[in-house]
Amino acid sequence: MTRLMAHRGPDGEGYHLDGGLGLGHRRLSVIDVEAGVQPMTNEDRSLWLVYNGEIYNFREHAAALARRGHEFRTRCDTEVILHLYEEHGVRCLEHLRGMFAFALWDSRRRRLFCARDRMGQKPFFYRLSGGDFVFASGPAPILLAGGPRAVNPRALDLYLTYGYVPAPLSMYEGIEKLPPAHYLLLEDGGVTVERYWSIDPSERTTLGYRDCRERLRELLTEATRLRLISDVPLGAFLSGGIDSSIVVALMSRLTDRPVRTFSIGFEEERFNELPYARSLARLYATDHHEHIVRPDAAGLLPTLVRHYGEPFADSSALPTYHVAEMTRRGVTVALSGDAGDELFAGYERYLAWRLAGRLASVPGAARWAPAAARLLAAAGGGRRVERVRRFLPSLGADGAGRYLVYMVLFGDDERMRLYGPAMREAARRFDAAGYLRRLYDAHGPGDDVARLLYVDLHSYLPEDLLVKVDIASMAHSLEARSPFLDHELVRFAASIPSKWKLRGGTGKYILKDAFADLLPPDIRRRGKMGFGVPLGRWFRGALRERLREVVLDPAALSRGYFDPARVRELVEEHAGGARDHSPRLWALLVLELWHREFIDGGPAAWRGGR
Repeated sequence: MTRLMAHRGPDGEGYHLDGGLGLGHRRLSVIDVEAGVQPMTNEDRSLWLVYNGEIYNFREHAAALARRGHEFRTRCDTEVILHLYEEHGVRCLEHLRGMFAFALWDSRRRRLFCARDRMGQKPFFYRLSGGDFVFASGPAPILLAGGPRAVNPRALDLYLTYGYVPAPLSMYEGIEKLPPAHYLLLEDGGVTVERYWSIDPSERTTLGYRDCRERLRELLTEATRLRLISDVPLGAFLSGGIDSSIVVALMSRLTDRPVRTFSIGFEEERFNELPYARSLARLYATDHHEHIVRPDAAGLLPTLVRHYGEPFADSSALPTYHVAEMTRRGVTVALSGDAGDELFAGYERYLAWRLAGRLASVPGAARWAPAAARLLAAAGGGRRVERVRRFLPSLGADGAGRYLVYMVLFGDDERMRLYGPAMREAARRFDAAGYLRRLYDAHGPGDDVARLLYVDLHSYLPEDLLVKVDIASMAHSLEARSPFLDHELVRFAASIPSKWKLRGGTGKYILKDAFADLLPPDIRRRGKMGFGVPLGRWFRGALRERLREVVLDPAALSRGYFDPARVRELVEEHAGGARDHSPRLWALLVLELWHREFIDGGPAAWRGGR
């Protein structure tokens, strides 16, 4: 089981057995390279810990714990978790500042204590079946341990809606994911799952704009400084966007040597951000490296599917995999700008949602919008037409419904058209839209843009973006850290009024203002580009036949999930230029390759052998 995760920890393996309990670990050495072997135990060997992640405030805790009489044999953060548990029990989580997924065995209490970090940077899968509890950083080791291997139809419906399977579900029947900011206790034959941290949507800063801007700068600078702690080489992903540029600028100020930066680009100009990355790299004299992603890179898709372990429809996983591969050749740890958009309103969809709400008040708008959307069907499948086609139906929806329009791959009606009879009947019992609506309602009334940010912080960020980065980076034994994910910064950012984030047509207003002196004008003034992939063109060109071979394969069409005629229609509409179905076709392509790999059989290792 641990060897299936060797890429996540290539530097060593370790085991602890205690009766019916077994703990296994693969190590990526970052802090205290020589001594931080796991599973790790405390002084009297009553506690045992396996852990993935980094605790950035471990040194201050180690000093305080030593003063209280705790003995340390290492300089690594792993040992701090053990001693904090001795002091505080499960409330040790309140003292951890970082990213983590761990399992701690308390032999005296015969209790297994498992936890996942607040923002969901590190994964934790588990299966409880017939008295057996099996957990891992991915689903593959759990499958190897035995048990049924079947698709969860509710998860499939969610995947086709959002492009990912949100926790606590997984695509496998019987396997679950521990949600972010939750812990799990296994004791006395039962399992308890509890939330230990949350964002208070009612909390608002009392600071004025100028003081708020300065406090934001202080917190992000501190978060960056903490993430520079490492005993191995360290660098940064540099996209050329606002967030990664700020991180690199801060790193350059906080270190005494050139920052090593790594960027990905495309031959298609509309998707290429390399000129902006070069501008920032020149300004701070970084040791800069670049790579161009071409259509032949999609040949890596089976490898990506194997690493992700679940269907994952975000096509930017492909360039993320490439930038991680390039980065790992030079460093072991890389900082990124992940979460800047979700904290400071960086996406265009926030503006579109606000505009749709205002236009909806225009008399008759809700009535004519669907008809206008249908007329666009004859207008071709250009990118702008697709944006307008998506925007118009939102005019007649409520707040949550308007946002759903921008977040789904296949809407409710589209999924019903896509499904075969059995899946269609099953989907009528599900409520995929309810996942997002419940988050929207949980925020409560008040600042509407803050409500959208709250939704994204609890859905799109942990379930899509952070999964993408963790899997793609760890596939190359690279640790990715984002200062924007520091929970102290997240809490403060959530308290900032959205009028200081989305001002007029400018997103991230206060963030750009706080770091204006560190950014060149071309980066400071540019709009959001996104980490897109030119799938539309690829599926009409270099990848056209590969797409057909997979999604129109007779075996794929006979699985019963989908109506074969509708799948063919999607492929032909895209190929002919009538519609841009590229995100939906990518989702179907990934799903079929995953099914072949993990459900149909795949390599011998997945078949339950030894």
